[in-house]
Amino acid sequence: MRLSPSDVPSNDSTRVHGATLWELVERRAEATPDRVMAFDAGGNELTFGELLDRALGAAAALSGMGVGPGSRVSWQLPTSFSAMTLVAALARLGAVQNPILPLYRERELTFIVRQVQPRLLVTRDSWRGVDYRALGDTVLAEVRREDPGFACEQLVIDDALPSAAADLLAPLDPVVADPDAVRWIFYTSGTTGDAKGALHTDRSMLAGPTAVVDCWQVTGDDVYPMIFPFTHVGGVGMLGTQLIAGCTCLVVDQFDATTTPQLFSRTGITMLTGATPLAILFLEAQRRRPDVPLLPDVRVVCCGAAPKPPDLHANLRDELGGMGAVSNYGMTEAPSIVLSSVDDGDDALATTEGRPRGGAAIRIVDEAGKACPPNVPGEIRLRGPHLCTGYLDASLDTEAFDEEGFFRTGDLGTVDEHGNVRLVGRVKDIIIRKGEKISAKELEDVLFSHPRIGDVAVVGIPDPISGERCCAFVVPRAGGDAPTLDDVVAHCRDAGLARHKWPERLEIVDDFPRNAIGKVLKQALRATVDA
Repeated sequence: MRLSPSDVPSNDSTRVHGATLWELVERRAEATPDRVMAFDAGGNELTFGELLDRALGAAAALSGMGVGPGSRVSWQLPTSFSAMTLVAALARLGAVQNPILPLYRERELTFIVRQVQPRLLVTRDSWRGVDYRALGDTVLAEVRREDPGFACEQLVIDDALPSAAADLLAPLDPVVADPDAVRWIFYTSGTTGDAKGALHTDRSMLAGPTAVVDCWQVTGDDVYPMIFPFTHVGGVGMLGTQLIAGCTCLVVDQFDATTTPQLFSRTGITMLTGATPLAILFLEAQRRRPDVPLLPDVRVVCCGAAPKPPDLHANLRDELGGMGAVSNYGMTEAPSIVLSSVDDGDDALATTEGRPRGGAAIRIVDEAGKACPPNVPGEIRLRGPHLCTGYLDASLDTEAFDEEGFFRTGDLGTVDEHGNVRLVGRVKDIIIRKGEKISAKELEDVLFSHPRIGDVAVVGIPDPISGERCCAFVVPRAGGDAPTLDDVVAHCRDAGLARHKWPERLEIVDDFPRNAIGKVLKQALRATVDA
């Protein structure tokens, strides 16, 4: 049985524009009130008009709880209609929103709440076996113990937000219409230490979605899955894309490698959004049923969160369907700042992340901070309207931004003569063997083209003689036997890779440990070898 949103005709030419998120909510509801904005696997639907109505009711109720312009509200909710409605309601009130990933537990949540000092903490009662009410109680009690003056209430919801009559709302405060006021605090994943709270405005949050609509030619006929947590900066960014273009999303509150691909096959997905690891997973799922299209309506597969192997674009185009891969490069501090376009050629789509968009600028610098020539690798630094205004902990700003206001990404890359960005790896993802630097990504790209490898991650492991050795973690391709170390070494030799870059250890795994948006947690992989 095919599951799809109600058959409401779309108007492809109807893009709406607005300086703030709330302005977009109002204008989209006016333009296409009956268009389905979101639907789920159970057949439940939310239209753009319903989003506006529910948001006004929730805003009225939250206002009665003391939430208003500038109030900080932390919320930890799964991907749901309620989470989307809460974003719109808080935008109407001019609150400062602090979305928190549902996977965070006591340590991370305490750190964030202690730093943000919210007026309200919104959680579910329980979800996927986690008692979020108890978690919130514990965290708030701990912060109050440290600071008796800390005043924060917990609002626990089930499937719906509290609601009140919309006419109880005060007139729109002028500050709500300011696109440059700080409205968001998004925390980085914190895989290398305590998370950092990036401060965003509506202007910086909408710069990426505006470029996405243009570069990927998103229309009201597009359907995409909300597969990563809505609380991630990319989740709210995709809401912006929906409001601008009028497209529809399939709400997926948790990914399952067995059932989710089959769900997508029945839901008219035209844009497979998520991340590079998700694209690889769906490619493998398609290979298990080569004679039946898994995503018959797909036109683009959106890669991001991790560099893509150069073979992936052609593999997606030829096996999964559509035009192949389009890339979205960014980070919590600067989401969707570099994008490829559906008008790019195959070589650019395969080997680059696209170009800086929406007035963004890029610099590639060497270790001394000097600008690199075209096609010479160095650290990627970015500046533009997508960029956050800084961190909640302002002491972190000096290290994060250079003297010209460019953000130090920590990524290694090049820019070619056409302005296209190529990722080489991370500044810290370099393996040093006997004094020679090895890019983990370069080796991963070579190994990914092996016919028996479905996915690969390379890490450096300590060695008393050489300093570090290359260890390749490999997920075998669906339906095939796992390669041996001799197999992958021979593949590297045949590919012309220098001998010192060949892997010296091979680990076969079923999958990789990942964070909420699909990035491989290489430290966790490295720990399994050390053990």
